[in-house]
Amino acid sequence: MAYKVTIIDDERSVELRKRCEAFKYHSSKADINGICVELFTENRDYMDMWTDNFYHMSDHVRPHARIYCINDDSCDLHAEYDVSSYTMFLFNFDYYGWIKSIALGISGNILEKAHGIFSVHGAALDIDGSGVTLIAPSKTGKTTQSWGLLRMMNTHLISDDWYFVNFGSDRPTVAGSEKNCYIDADIGDVWEEYKPLVTGVRFDNKGRGIGNVRWVAGKGSVIDRTSMKYIFMLKRDKSDDRIVREMKTEEALDYLVENDFCNPHQLIKDERSINSRTEFFREYLSQCDVFLVNTTLSAKETQDRIREIIRGRCGL
Repeated sequence: MAYKVTIIDDERSVELRKRCEAFKYHSSKADINGICVELFTENRDYMDMWTDNFYHMSDHVRPHARIYCINDDSCDLHAEYDVSSYTMFLFNFDYYGWIKSIALGISGNILEKAHGIFSVHGAALDIDGSGVTLIAPSKTGKTTQSWGLLRMMNTHLISDDWYFVNFGSDRPTVAGSEKNCYIDADIGDVWEEYKPLVTGVRFDNKGRGIGNVRWVAGKGSVIDRTSMKYIFMLKRDKSDDRIVREMKTEEALDYLVENDFCNPHQLIKDERSINSRTEFFREYLSQCDVFLVNTTLSAKETQDRIREIIRGRCGL
C-alpha cells in the first residue's frame, strides 16, 4: 500500500473525533453489503464520487463504520484506525480510490468478524448462470479481462473490484459491493465498446472516475449476486511459456498466500486474521474449478484463451 495504517486506542480516537467536530464536512452513508459506512470529507469531488460509487444507506440508519478525511500539513499521508469502533482517520489522502478501498476493507472486517462472510479483491461476473471470478496481483490485467468478459452474451457484472462470499449447501454465493465502477480513462482503448462510457465520466487526478456500465451494456447488465463456479487467477511471467493451466486447491492457495491474497487493502493483518482468511480461501478454492492464466499475450489473445475454457465448461 502507498499509505500506512496504524491501529489506535480509544483515547487517540476520541481526540481525533473531537478535532473533526470543528470541520465543515460533507457526509453521506453507503450501503456496502448491508454494512453502513459514513464518509466525512471537505472535498466535494470525493463526496460526489462516493455517492455515485456506492448504494445509498438511509439517513435513519446509524453507521457501523466511519471514515474521516483530514487535511493536515504538519504530517505525512497515513491512516489511523480505531478497530473497536471501526472508525478510520485518513490524513492527506489525495486519491479517491484509496478511500473507497478502505470503506470496502472496513466492511470486510465487520462481516468477517461478526458474520463469517469474507471478502475477495477481485472481479466477479455471471456468465449464462455460472459465476466467474478473476483474482490477480496488480498490473496483471484483471480489470481489462473482466471488462472483456462482460462483452459475452448472457453476461452480467457482479463487481469489477471487490465482492463478498457466503458458503451454503451449494456452491459459494458471491455478492457485489458497489453500485457503479471506478474505471480508468483508457478503458475504451482495448475494448472499443466502452468508449461511449468514458465520454460521460469526470476523471480525477489519477485518470479514474465513476462509470455506470449500464449506459453501454444495458439496464440489466449489473446484478447483485451469483453462485461461483470458475476462478481464474492471473499472473504475468515471461519466463513461463504456459498460458493457461488448471490448478489444484493447495497450489492455488499457495499462490494467493504468496501474493498477500491479491489484496493490498487488508486493514488488519494479525496472525488470527491471516489464518482465518487462509482457511476461507482453502474452502472457496476447493468448491470451484481453478485456473492460472499467464497474461503475457495481448489482451485480446488472453481473452480468447479464457473464453475457450468458459465455453468448453459451460457448453456455450
